[in-house]
Amino acid sequence: MNSRRYLIFVISGLIVAVFAGGISFLNLADAKPVPITTKVTRGHIEETVLASGTLYAIKSVEIGAQVSGQLEHLHVSLGEQVAKGELLAEIDPVLQQNSLKEAEAERENIQAEILAKQALLKQYRLNYERLQQLLPVDGTNRADFESAEGQYQSTLAGCQALQAQLKKAVIAVATAKANLAYTRITAPMAGTVVSIEAEEGQTLVSSQAVSTILTLANLNQMTIKAQISEADVMKVKPGQNVEFTTLGDPEKRYRGTLRAIEPSPVDDSSSSSSAVYYNGLFDIANADHLLRVGMTAEVTIILDQVEQALLAPVGVLRDNGHHFETMVDVFNGERPEPRRVVIGLNDTVNVQIVSGVKEGEALLVHAESLPANNSTDDNSDSMRPPGGPLGPPPGRP
Repeated sequence: MNSRRYLIFVISGLIVAVFAGGISFLNLADAKPVPITTKVTRGHIEETVLASGTLYAIKSVEIGAQVSGQLEHLHVSLGEQVAKGELLAEIDPVLQQNSLKEAEAERENIQAEILAKQALLKQYRLNYERLQQLLPVDGTNRADFESAEGQYQSTLAGCQALQAQLKKAVIAVATAKANLAYTRITAPMAGTVVSIEAEEGQTLVSSQAVSTILTLANLNQMTIKAQISEADVMKVKPGQNVEFTTLGDPEKRYRGTLRAIEPSPVDDSSSSSSAVYYNGLFDIANADHLLRVGMTAEVTIILDQVEQALLAPVGVLRDNGHHFETMVDVFNGERPEPRRVVIGLNDTVNVQIVSGVKEGEALLVHAESLPANNSTDDNSDSMRPPGGPLGPPPGRP
């Protein structure tokens, strides 16, 4: 009897549980979804173009040997700071000294020949002038006079030829002196030794290509070449503000101004990509020399920016948000009210609302318009969607 009562009790409990669950299900089915809203706030917004860049020294020069010979002394080391005119290296000067001596000897020989030729010219000139005076009075025959004239004229021409040879010999001496001076290599500018290509004792052969000994660069100021895509280059122009970070210190942000955009695209024959990029150039001070040649820069070019702008997530817009005029839904607590607004900058997360709404008004968020990995700010009493609340409008770091 007790078992029968227990069974009846269990069956009755199950019936009550199923009935209660059915009522709860019907109530949930009839429940209306709570709209997702966000409030209009004020903050900073900017429209940017992203690019990847490489750091270069604002000025660098490869210093090589203009004469052949053995590198006798190298007076600098890698990374050393040098002043303009400072001695960097010396090449064995023996060959150039001998060339200078030969050139000077040839010059002196021609000078001696000129003296001898001038003495002979004087003798022939006097004989020619004497016969010229005797010819009208029949003091000499015409054959002797013409012979004397020929000797004088040919000797005069010989003197002129020797004068030309002397000029050539003087040039040869000057060239030999210059080549001798080239054995002492000095810094053409102040800078840092960024590479050394030769060692002491190495034989340098100067031919059509100059043998590079070292590279000197001015690292006090760097130039960044940012590769701007073909799709963005039309928006970019000199004078715009630029920011960049390096891979080694992503927290430190450097700022500059875009100086120029190269008119020709980047020549990257090693890449199989058909994308076209143009180099945007800007400079940055580097007094502490933390920035180095070849570093990668993550560049942000600021096209436009507004402080204390009225901001809302792009998800409140009825369309893609790239028109100057569009529609939003203002939520007054009961039902959405369509309203036309004028928008400004759009950073793909937030959009600037120029007119049409006021700060603090709640706007309906269209879930299908939310960008990927974005969520909504729950400044009102409405339900928060999965993923948490929207953060504040992004500002500049």
